[in-house]
Amino acid sequence: MNRTVYLSIGLLSASLIAFQLVLMQLLSISQWNHFAFMVISVALLGVGASGTVLTFFKSYLAERIEISLPVLMMLTSASMGLIMLLGKWVFGGFDAYLLFLGKGHYLKLVLSYLALFVPFLLGSTAIGLVYAHYVSTIGKLYFADLLGAGLGGLLMLYLFWHVEPALLPFVIAILPLGAGLLLVGQMDTRNYLLLFMAAASVVAIGILAPPALPMSQYKSLSRTLLLPEATILEREISPYGELKLLQAPALRYAPGLSLTYTGKIPVEQVLFNNGDWFGPLVDLHQGDSHFLDFATNALPFVMATPETVLVPDAGTGLFVAHALSHHVRSVVAVEPNQAAVDLVKRHVAFPAERVRYVSMDSRHFLASTKSNFDLIYLPVLESFGGTCGIHAVQEQYLFTVQAFISMWKHLSDNGMIAVTVWMDFPPRNSLKMLATLVETASKLALDSPDHHLLAIRSWGTLTFVLKKSPVTKAEIDRLNDFCRLRQFDPLIAPGLTIQERSKYNQLQDNRFFRMTDQLMTGDREALYRDYDFQIRPATDNKPYFSQFLKISRLSTLKETVGVSSLPFLEVGYLIVLITFVQITLIALLLIIFPLFFKGFRGRGKAYSLVHFAGIGIGYMFVEICLIQQFTLFFGHPVYAATAVLSGMLVFSGLGAFASGTCLFSQRRLISTLIAIGMLIWLLSVSLTPLLRLAVSLPMLLKIGWSLLIIGPLAFLMGMPFPTGLRLLSNKNGTLIPWAWGINGCFSVISTALASIIAVQAGFFFVMLIAGLAYLLTVPVNLKMTFPDGTKDLPESYPEGE
Repeated sequence: MNRTVYLSIGLLSASLIAFQLVLMQLLSISQWNHFAFMVISVALLGVGASGTVLTFFKSYLAERIEISLPVLMMLTSASMGLIMLLGKWVFGGFDAYLLFLGKGHYLKLVLSYLALFVPFLLGSTAIGLVYAHYVSTIGKLYFADLLGAGLGGLLMLYLFWHVEPALLPFVIAILPLGAGLLLVGQMDTRNYLLLFMAAASVVAIGILAPPALPMSQYKSLSRTLLLPEATILEREISPYGELKLLQAPALRYAPGLSLTYTGKIPVEQVLFNNGDWFGPLVDLHQGDSHFLDFATNALPFVMATPETVLVPDAGTGLFVAHALSHHVRSVVAVEPNQAAVDLVKRHVAFPAERVRYVSMDSRHFLASTKSNFDLIYLPVLESFGGTCGIHAVQEQYLFTVQAFISMWKHLSDNGMIAVTVWMDFPPRNSLKMLATLVETASKLALDSPDHHLLAIRSWGTLTFVLKKSPVTKAEIDRLNDFCRLRQFDPLIAPGLTIQERSKYNQLQDNRFFRMTDQLMTGDREALYRDYDFQIRPATDNKPYFSQFLKISRLSTLKETVGVSSLPFLEVGYLIVLITFVQITLIALLLIIFPLFFKGFRGRGKAYSLVHFAGIGIGYMFVEICLIQQFTLFFGHPVYAATAVLSGMLVFSGLGAFASGTCLFSQRRLISTLIAIGMLIWLLSVSLTPLLRLAVSLPMLLKIGWSLLIIGPLAFLMGMPFPTGLRLLSNKNGTLIPWAWGINGCFSVISTALASIIAVQAGFFFVMLIAGLAYLLTVPVNLKMTFPDGTKDLPESYPEGE
């Protein structure tokens, strides 16, 4: 075998993982994060489909492998570029919201599926062909594959900072083009000249004249650009997305502002990230008062005069400016998006002696700081009218019970936690936030939540304040005076009467007040169980604050809000469920279809299905859980994903490389599978304590610590796949492509399935299932025997079957 095959496979694998990350970014800009998840999941079934293709055409392609490999790689390159050149139809042909309004839009979505499916099908077919043909060196090939994928993730971390999103597909397409060129370097290149020129032309055209990326008409940026004289002033790119600073004279931002306000709202510039609202930029010099003093957000400043303030997820610094207007001594603003922090600092002159911006995850800051604060001023949750549940499967660690307990520990003796939510109907955010605060008070063993908790509401927003010391009569009097002055209504306060709750902003019925009282003093568990929406507080194990959908109540919700309105109420989680159904049906078709031609019986079929499905599910479940856990550890989701993905892939590649010499007997393979399952279960209970030990270390030491945790398990997890293929090659080598497809299909299914299990049962349960998936492969490996009746792995393997 030509040794350049290893390098070519590494380059091709790097391009596929990089292209996957690029598409997620592009779809997040043009559509929504969750539709990016849906489309990518279906597109990645190209990996599974490649197994089906090879099942039927492996012999034909293998006989011409010197031609078929470079051709497949060059076609992969061309298809990556063509997707972006046809971006108007691929990314903008369908619209997320319109899918639920007309069946005609489903066809456009299917066409986008097919377009995105092609590069993964072509690239995976090339990799699967190499695996099947050169099975004797599968350990080294799998090492090259995983090493390339790991380096591809690191490459994207750099490119996201320096290359425009519309250019990225063309830059990535250079990798498979180079991989194909390496394989034809010592052959007659005239046979490939036309294909090479075509692929190179697509890449060159895209780099020299990149097409514009379409954007959904329902994105916040699209709607804001419709305002008169709206102008984009500045753009920044980073792994967190594409930032755009927009100015419009007619632009206003006043969340829940009192109807008594008669002043000017000084918001004309707004920052968007991937087309979604990020926050307004405001002038620090607004005269005697800040316009947010006429919103419910001002409640903590009405109750006391804090000197030190922490603003988690500070965004553009609106709440920082509000705190400064009350003459606080110091403000710490924590924001994970470094590009946004840099842009805000250029445009807003925060006094350096009073404001310190910290670029890291807010939970990570709370875990590493030793400072206490008079006020922790949290960002506003959701938006006016709700957000259709688009954040339903987004981890929100800042709003878990554990997060509020951590904040409580960083309060001064009279400190406060203030959080504002938009009122939504039916009520979900407001009730879940109240439940979270009450559960926090309960876990802190406070005598009575109503002695520490206050809340007021306007026509649109509701602000809670959780106070470390008991609420005083003077503070209650100031709250009541503030409500009368601004025409707000108190919701929670000691001694509050029913009439005082609904004087200025009346509701259609009193169920919201009854549920509020039940959360405060009644049977909370009964309300969690009986309410149509999921309002049980989020935890670090289930950090989905904005997930409100109860599957068991779907029929009730259809009757209450109507079938056509339901998707707009809880679209985020529904998308995950739809994605899971789609990819499962397609995957089953790809797995079962070849059996109609090969027969449902025969040597190795049960082994192929159970072994490769089990390790595919287990690997992906572990990967997803580790990214979740390491997000809090590193303080940056991008760095966490990079460390976990690259670390796991590289160490798994090393495990694959070593598997040829380490796993030379059935007993060792089975011992390895059992060890993997046990280590996963051990990590499920020990990972959080291990990460807490090193949370305050410098970044380089953190990376080393993370690799020390991930490395041993990932090393072992890299062994069963190549070893399984070697076993299968001696049992029934014609099943290798089918096994490759099974592993790919179940790996993709696992991404959606892990999200569903995490939402319903938590990440701990996902890890338990991951360990079980590996252990369930043990019985089929125990039964595995070879034609000569032995159970030990042979010393040599057939090549080129």
